[in-house]
Amino acid sequence: MAVKLRLMRMGKKKQPTYRIVAADSRSPRNGRFIEILGHYDARHEPSVIKVDNERAVHWLRHGAQPSETVGKLLTISGAMAELKGEKAPEGAEQYQKGHDEAPADEAAATADA
Repeated sequence: MAVKLRLMRMGKKKQPTYRIVAADSRSPRNGRFIEILGHYDARHEPSVIKVDNERAVHWLRHGAQPSETVGKLLTISGAMAELKGEKAPEGAEQYQKGHDEAPADEAAATADA
């Protein structure tokens, strides 16, 4: 079974949010998946990315192939750097799953509104 890390579209019409999932490459885009690895919401400014890097690295080590978009999201979250044994990029900790605090500039923007 070939496993791919890809996006699964969720949300209402014209208001998409995405799940980052590990799925069999033969299953349809919104079909059966193996595990949810995170969430991606591109409609917010800045985009909201929540990724469980530990599970993403697990799947990558076991041969899962990320789609082009998921590969970029994993690079931003620091999962690709973790896979290669490098230091995560600065600011990557805000994209990891379970990090509930807003970045300082985002918190200031919401306080002014």
